[in-house]
Amino acid sequence: MLTVCHLYPDLLNLYGDRGNVLAFVARCRWRGIPVRVLEVGLGDPVDFGEVDFVFLGGGSDREQDIMARDLLARRDDLAAAVEEGLVVLAICGGYQLLGRYYRAADGTLIPGLGLLDFHTRAGKKRLIGNVAVEVDLDGWRVTLCGFENHAGRTYLGDLAPLGRVLAGHGNNGEDGTEGARYKNVFCSYLHGPLLPKNPALTDHLIRLALRRRGLPEELEPLDDTLEREAVRVMLRRLKVRTG
Repeated sequence: MLTVCHLYPDLLNLYGDRGNVLAFVARCRWRGIPVRVLEVGLGDPVDFGEVDFVFLGGGSDREQDIMARDLLARRDDLAAAVEEGLVVLAICGGYQLLGRYYRAADGTLIPGLGLLDFHTRAGKKRLIGNVAVEVDLDGWRVTLCGFENHAGRTYLGDLAPLGRVLAGHGNNGEDGTEGARYKNVFCSYLHGPLLPKNPALTDHLIRLALRRRGLPEELEPLDDTLEREAVRVMLRRLKVRTG
């Protein structure tokens, strides 16, 4: 059985980010893979060593500040699990929190968890719109689609991006990167939600979770005709050509 940990679902569900958990669970269950979901709120106990997939979504600045204080107390346990291969998906504000710091527009420095080597600075203009990103998933080149709406500009240090921007702004609108990746941690600014729109990424996360548990990772194919067509339509609108 795989265990999904949805962190702070009552606080971090901006733009329907809960759909990422629903997609992960659905694609497991459609294949007969047992899966359970732990919804972890403020102060709730959780053993990250017993979890297979962690989802951390986005929220308003106030909600993220409340959540950040609680998550800081769990920082060392989460860091240890990440080093052991825990699969994590962090979106938007959840993504920013995993970095070294966020510098607000007024200059205030808000510390992050420091799990990943990047920082974020507030920009004067929000980066909004549909996005296409080319990523590598175990040697397969895949184009992801999603929607971004963020004021933060994220700059990576010694860290690989999730992918290369084909259309849209990405991390900062300057260097052509989107998201971040470390071991089995995947970060992105893409809402949509991301996983329902991009089943190839969802299945990749499922395989990584199974691999970490030493379970067979070959997945039964599913009919993704609708999802593939939705991506093709968006790529045409964005005038993105892929191989």
